[in-house]
Amino acid sequence: GRTPRSNPATYTGAFDPIREVFSLTPEARMRGYKPGRFSFNVRGGRCEACRGDGILKIEMHFLPDVYVPCEVCKGKRYNRETLEVKYKGKSIADVLEMTVSEALPFFTNIPRIAGKLETLYDVGLGYIRLGQPATTLSGGEAQRVKLATELARRSNGRTLYILDEPTTGLHFCDIEKLLQVLQRLVEAGDTVLVIEHNLDVIKCADYIIDLGPEGGEGGGRVVACGTPEEVAACPASYTGQFLHRVLEREKAEPAGR
Repeated sequence: GRTPRSNPATYTGAFDPIREVFSLTPEARMRGYKPGRFSFNVRGGRCEACRGDGILKIEMHFLPDVYVPCEVCKGKRYNRETLEVKYKGKSIADVLEMTVSEALPFFTNIPRIAGKLETLYDVGLGYIRLGQPATTLSGGEAQRVKLATELARRSNGRTLYILDEPTTGLHFCDIEKLLQVLQRLVEAGDTVLVIEHNLDVIKCADYIIDLGPEGGEGGGRVVACGTPEEVAACPASYTGQFLHRVLEREKAEPAGR
C-alpha cells in the first residue's frame, strides 16, 4: 500500500534480494548480520531514534505538523553499525537513494534485482529513487509502480488491468515505453482497460468507447465506439474529430518522406 514505509524497492519485491546481497558481504558475514539487519522496519539495523523513518514529526499544535530529518541518522534510517557494511562501496542507505536508472547498472549481474528494476525503467520510472516513500509518488507514478510489479510476475493470460490516465506528466518518449509495456500484456493474453485523453494512447487501442459529448453533467453517454478508424469517422465525437487529424497526419507522413 501507499504508506511512508512503502517504496518502489519494497513494493516490487526488489528490496528482499538487495538485503540478501548485503548480508552476504564479507563484513556482514563476519558480524553475523542476516538480511533482517538491513530492514528499516525492525529493531537491530534501523535507527531507533526515528524507528527507521529517517524523519521526526514535530507537533505544532495549531499549525500543521512539521517533519524534519532525524538528527541521529541524518535521514539515513539505519544505525552506524549497519551503514558500515558496504557492497561495491555503497551502504544500504546509499542504494535506497539511487534512482532506478542508477541502480540498474549497479545490480546488472544479479538477475533477481535487475529484472525488477528493468520493469520500473520500462514503464518510464527510471528517475524515481528506490527508497522514495510511496506517499510522495503521484497517482500516475503509483499506478506504474503497480504495473511494473505485475510485469515482473509470470502472466497467466487471464488478468484485467484498469489504468486511470497513466500517462499524466509523462514525456512522449516515456509514453512510447509505456505503450510497449501495455502491448506486452495484451500479447500475453491479458486485457488492458485504459481511461485516457492522450491521443497517442487512444490511437493505439484495439477498441475505443468514447463517453460524452461534454464533460461532467453534460456527458456520460456513449457517443462512439469501435476501432480508432471507426471513432475517427464519427462526426458527433469530439475525440473522433481530433483522432481523425492524427490518423490522417500519420497516413501522410510516409508519403512526405
